[in-house]
Amino acid sequence: MANAPWAEISEKFQAALALSRVELHKNPEKEPYKSKYGARALLEDVKALLGPAPEDEDERPQAEDGSGAGDHALGLPSEVVEAEGPAAQQAVRLAVIEFHLGVNHIDTEELSAGEEHLVKCLRLLRRYRLSHGCISLYIQAQNNLGILWSERGEIETAQAYLESSEALYKQYMKEIGSPPLDPSEHFLPEEEKLTEQERSKRFEKVYTHNLYYLAQVYQHMEMFEKAAHYCHSTLKRQLEHNAYHPIEWAINAATLSQFYINKLCFMEARHCLSAANVIFGQTGKIPVTEDTPEAEGSVPELYHQRKGEIARCWIKYCLTLMQNAQLSMQDNIGELDLDKQSELRALRKKELDEEESIRKKAVQFGTGELCDAISAVEEKVSYLRPLDFGEARELFLLGQHYVFEAKEFFQIDGYVTDHTEVVQDHSALFKVLAFFETDMERRCKMHKRRIAMLEPLIVDLNPQYYLLVNRQIQFEIAHAYYDMMDLKVAIADKLRDPDVHIIKKINNLNKSALKYYQLFLDSLRDPNKVFPEHIGEDVLRPAMLAKFRVARLYGKVITADPKKELENLATSLEHYKFIVDYCEKHPEAAQEIEVELELSKEMVSLLPTKMERFRTKMALS
Repeated sequence: MANAPWAEISEKFQAALALSRVELHKNPEKEPYKSKYGARALLEDVKALLGPAPEDEDERPQAEDGSGAGDHALGLPSEVVEAEGPAAQQAVRLAVIEFHLGVNHIDTEELSAGEEHLVKCLRLLRRYRLSHGCISLYIQAQNNLGILWSERGEIETAQAYLESSEALYKQYMKEIGSPPLDPSEHFLPEEEKLTEQERSKRFEKVYTHNLYYLAQVYQHMEMFEKAAHYCHSTLKRQLEHNAYHPIEWAINAATLSQFYINKLCFMEARHCLSAANVIFGQTGKIPVTEDTPEAEGSVPELYHQRKGEIARCWIKYCLTLMQNAQLSMQDNIGELDLDKQSELRALRKKELDEEESIRKKAVQFGTGELCDAISAVEEKVSYLRPLDFGEARELFLLGQHYVFEAKEFFQIDGYVTDHTEVVQDHSALFKVLAFFETDMERRCKMHKRRIAMLEPLIVDLNPQYYLLVNRQIQFEIAHAYYDMMDLKVAIADKLRDPDVHIIKKINNLNKSALKYYQLFLDSLRDPNKVFPEHIGEDVLRPAMLAKFRVARLYGKVITADPKKELENLATSLEHYKFIVDYCEKHPEAAQEIEVELELSKEMVSLLPTKMERFRTKMALS
């Protein structure tokens, strides 16, 4: 070591740390990294005062790629070697400086220089990495290199560093277990060293960060099960060690719920969302620390946005659970199958009996009062598929509550896409609730509500900029009118002599459905108004369905005029023929609409005969 007073070295190091913590916005606008550059100069001074690295460490050959990624995972020696003696102590202190210089360069967007310093840190510590004084620093250096390589898009290199950190943590805790030194302690006098409790808190935080970064890496690699597991573990640890920020934690838990929803793991999804609600409720009640994200300082805007995002996750929960129940209980024409409903009722007891064992296997958030608070939210929401209108209505009302909450922030002015998606989800909630309703008039009213909320969007959305969304909404409105017409026809069929009012209502609904299906189909035309010879894969099924329903709608128009009826049948036949001809030319389309294609073929063979009878009848009259 250079002959410099230890007090001077320690003082400069502490000053560098203080400057490193200065938030960027507190620097002059034209010099955003002023404090970082100041910290760097002090760190370089400390490095010079410490003197050169011990020869046997400094000259150690570097890995060919310069990274040293995954040393531990690759099976390099993993025995515990304590950093004892002046040379080892010197190497460790220099490693601390190299680490902070690496982080400093990364913070100022000089990634290559940052990588170089972090790799030097690892090289200096390699021999001692499992020791009480070095394990935390070594893991932190690897974590930072993992993030760096991830940002470069080199995900496998990032994975190697981060998995190595995880393995080292587990080995250290198994073989040694005592809270290790924090890197800053290598420059503190004995009387200022941290308590065991503080060391443990900091080391556990380092490992939590490691799991958090691994979750992101696995997400990038599309290893979604693993990513969810690591995300869940991260959130649980953050609560256990009281190292979280309410808004950030809540949105991460709500986001994780979406993975569970897609996997149809509704108990786990409900747990994540209930925990998100409870922790989000702590916003503003937890003291701000130096680790508090800058954005959480400006709470009002962020608070309302995140509240809206969590609400949207709840909407997806309610909607998916109801839709899953519908799929389980519907027959081949989409109506409630009473036999399937009875089968599911019989399974309900078994599901309830298994609940406790499932709950024990699931990773639960929080302990004590926090756990009780989360359970209290959970108990108000079912995780079981609704089996009747009453159960479905409870989920619907919860989903609708969160629709209103989401719309408070995601308004059409400023959040067009988000607002539209929330309204579409609201419509979907009504649609699936209608499936459970046995009263046809009430079902009609639900579809009417859907139309009332969707039609204004068509007016607000410029088709030039929102073509795909416009198509979705046109198709959905058309289908709502179509369903209403079918219901009104079914109601009329039960009457001995349907009056003029009912017939007029059926025809008006038919006309409205045709209008919106035609708007959808017209949106597929090219600038010269020509319908495409080859329909894009993304709109193939809806286009074929629209053609099929238009054909069916023309066949359902009620008229006393034989000439008009013949015209409608001809138009209906034209659309059925389009489907059959298109599927002959493009066999892949047949797989998208198997049922509709069979019915279309049947109608193509039957309608000409029906039309001929009409012509004969007209000629005779």
